[in-house]
Amino acid sequence: MDQFIVSARKYRPTTFEDVVGQKHVAETLMHEINNNKLAQAFLFTGPRGVGKTTCARILAKVINTTESTDPNQDFAFNIFEMDAASNSSVEDIRNLIDQVRIPPQVGKYKVYIIDEVHMLSTSAFNAFLKTLEEPPSYAIFILATTEKHKILPTILSRCQVFHFNRIETIDMVNHLKGIAQKEGIQADEDSLHLIARKADGGLRDALSMFDQLVSFGGGKIQYETAVEILSVLDTEVFFELVQFLLSGDVANSLLLYDKIIKKGFDGSIFVGGLASHFRNLAVSKDTQTERLLDVSATFKIKYLEQSKQCTFSFILNGLNLVNEADEKYRNSRNPRLLIELTLMKLANLNAMIQTAPIWNDIKKNFEAHLGSTPKANAFKGAPTIIEEKSDLPNKKAPAVNTLPNQSDGLNQQLISNDQLGINNSLAENEVAVKESSSNKTNAAQTPTATNAPENKGSGTGVKLSSFEEFKRKKAAQQNIDPNAIITDNSDSLDSASKADEINVIKGEEAVALSQKPLNEAKAPQKSSDINLVWQNFIATQTPRIATSLKLVTYSMDEDGILKIIIGSKAMEGLMEEIRIPLLQFIHKNFANPVKGMEVELGVVEQGERRPYTDKEKLDFLIKKHPDLAKTIEDLQLRLP
Repeated sequence: MDQFIVSARKYRPTTFEDVVGQKHVAETLMHEINNNKLAQAFLFTGPRGVGKTTCARILAKVINTTESTDPNQDFAFNIFEMDAASNSSVEDIRNLIDQVRIPPQVGKYKVYIIDEVHMLSTSAFNAFLKTLEEPPSYAIFILATTEKHKILPTILSRCQVFHFNRIETIDMVNHLKGIAQKEGIQADEDSLHLIARKADGGLRDALSMFDQLVSFGGGKIQYETAVEILSVLDTEVFFELVQFLLSGDVANSLLLYDKIIKKGFDGSIFVGGLASHFRNLAVSKDTQTERLLDVSATFKIKYLEQSKQCTFSFILNGLNLVNEADEKYRNSRNPRLLIELTLMKLANLNAMIQTAPIWNDIKKNFEAHLGSTPKANAFKGAPTIIEEKSDLPNKKAPAVNTLPNQSDGLNQQLISNDQLGINNSLAENEVAVKESSSNKTNAAQTPTATNAPENKGSGTGVKLSSFEEFKRKKAAQQNIDPNAIITDNSDSLDSASKADEINVIKGEEAVALSQKPLNEAKAPQKSSDINLVWQNFIATQTPRIATSLKLVTYSMDEDGILKIIIGSKAMEGLMEEIRIPLLQFIHKNFANPVKGMEVELGVVEQGERRPYTDKEKLDFLIKKHPDLAKTIEDLQLRLP
């Protein structure tokens, strides 16, 4: 019995014409040989199994072949191959350099092929630099690697670099067809396409799978057998799944996924296959992109038929959902639930698209609420959306509506009026913006009008600011009439002087206050209670100032002098800071005239001290509940 030789070795190319999928490399090398412009160092880089070592051997044989040379001579004595993965030390490179010094006995060139050159150590690379840069005229170095980025730049600069591409599916299928014809093997095109896609651009992997299927089928390769042996998800599964999703059949979609899981397939493989299926459906929608389908003729027809049943909105949103699930799969604690949830969304996607408002409707609703406002004018340049007719029975699906500032594909189609803010509150806010701008104009014309209170019950939709609401809530907690609170944000002398002219005469402590008349319709009613005015002033201040003012004692004497007693020297600076705003506020809201303010350092009456420690809390409770002391004594309780 003859010894079996695997197809990867038996059908390895012996000439550049036989090389599959690397036409650019073969033609460049042949031109260099014919024009006698051969470099002395080459670097072949690319994925595994694409012909790097094969092309190196062919090059070594061609440059030593002459017209008088026997065609069957392989020049084994002139070709030296070294695996850098197992010979990566400096000593191995030194031995190689010693061999380079000896000229060839047969042929013209000595060719040194170093495979997996990226495995050499840094010291080995440095030892190789001088010889690689200035080798003897008869020495040719061919370096092969799958990881070019690991090679030192000093090595790359001394080599002529050739990039080997992944072998395309059609080239691989044609090569497998030729081998099948030579071997008398029956193989359908769908099976060969499946092998090529599984090989992912590596012809050596494709030939290995080809031999495996031939051995199992006894000289015959069938698609069903190939799917089972190669452990590949059948494309028919995804065609069936999409039909369930289009009809909104959640139950059968989940059962189909469960069937796939029980066969031993990982969820990530399922998600990746479903994403590829949606991608193929997307490129099948346009005749210009049909050539991007990397499938057999049989499946190409099926993709074209199913793409006609799907709207592009469904495909695009479905692809977005599947891609999102693929990104979250690795970090998910329950991957199966993640995929099942995605299938539920996909099953309801078509129905949601049918009911989603299109851009024209959104624009009309928006303009109806805002009228001719600037926001509505921004929508006038929006594109007109043309509804897309769906091939599904009794259904009309709109085309994909790409809304502005929306990155998620599903949100593009399913966004609602509430998400865009098309409601009554939006119209009210627009009115608020208009009135706010008009108020600013009026304020510029009449500066004192800013001190008048806002008309809260006007019904215009104008809302108080957060600080105004804080002051009103504060007044409500202290049982103060909110209408008595003056909206005055004067925190400094500069802001106060803009509203009124204040002259303080320190010698006589007399305050001359001159103020322009306020609008009578909005002027507040003055109070005769100094306590109420004081509390209103505190409500208009910041929390820091309000807290400090609650710790002072104040009184108004018969001469109209406001006397304030503070408890520490630190309070003097604060009182000087608020002196002018305080006098201004009292002048506006206190019915009696105010002639000045005196600040004295004294003892401030403080309320009962709040219990802090456990003992103080216990004493407070005993004082409040006298029977508690007897209970503690009877139970012999004590603090820890």
